[in-house]
Amino acid sequence: MNSSAAKMPGAWYEAAPAKGIVYDLSSAALSAPDTVGRLRAVVGLGKSGDPRAVRPLMDLVADRDPAIRRGAIAALGELKSGRAVEVLIERLQDRGEEMEIRKRAAETLAAIRSTGALRELKSFSANADEDPALRVHVAGLLPSDGAV
Repeated sequence: MNSSAAKMPGAWYEAAPAKGIVYDLSSAALSAPDTVGRLRAVVGLGKSGDPRAVRPLMDLVADRDPAIRRGAIAALGELKSGRAVEVLIERLQDRGEEMEIRKRAAETLAAIRSTGALRELKSFSANADEDPALRVHVAGLLPSDGAV
């Protein structure tokens, strides 16, 4: 009989990225010499499905380059990790941030669908001090059944 340690064809570990891939992508996302190279790495992190990609993407949400911030937020939306909720809320609430990035942060929070993310979105949509158009956008992202 086969031992339990024998590799089974089609097992989860065959689809997982090699150990160094996420670290290589993280390094490139942080330090590639051009925005295009950095964005490719950010997209790769999001597509990796690897939970180790969440931390570097969270760091990139505050990058000086708005294209990198947008890409990192989108990549976090693909990973749907609750660990990113706090940094996404910060980006959503940053009134000095580009509107498109704030909207993308809200969309990613809605995609994560954790209780904390949805609660923050509901609170944001009810905040009369926020941009009315952004509040409407956020309200449209909330579950229609009102469950938060």
